[in-house]
Amino acid sequence: MSTFNVPNREEVNTKNQAIFDTLENAIGFVPNLYATYAYSENALANYMALSNAKTSLKAKEKEVVNLAVSQVNNCIYCLSAHTAIGKMNGFTDEQILELRNGQATFDKKLDALANLAKNITENRGAADEGVIEKFFHAGWTKENLVDTIVLVGDKTISNYLHKTTNVPVDFPVAAPLEVVSA
Repeated sequence: MSTFNVPNREEVNTKNQAIFDTLENAIGFVPNLYATYAYSENALANYMALSNAKTSLKAKEKEVVNLAVSQVNNCIYCLSAHTAIGKMNGFTDEQILELRNGQATFDKKLDALANLAKNITENRGAADEGVIEKFFHAGWTKENLVDTIVLVGDKTISNYLHKTTNVPVDFPVAAPLEVVSA
């Protein structure tokens, strides 16, 4: 697989340079995957708008979806980034491994969310009826369902971008699930 070079600030347009500056100020660096979006004149701003859009899901709930989807799509970049973000949102290493498996035995409501996110991703949107019923039975709403599907799409975009470009991972690398589960 070919590896794309990660563009630096001087190699992107003015609009993307401003986003790089915002990211640098907010988190201290420009993640390589975000920089890769900047090859496009508009993709970085469009993606940032999508991923930062208002949603009925809380930050911790979003990480449940991000981890399950990234595992199904086998995206080491997003698994690494969302393992770090998941820890910042209070998940333990063991909980993160469960979430990557599409489970959360430690929380019934998050379990239904993780299971749904995994199921939607595995089935390309055609979620199993029983998984949807479990989701609603756990207390989630139709709004939460729609927002979860949007988030699955959001994360899948980044998963696909990394799988295609193979830019270097600039977060602590998450171990393959098979290795850490054994």
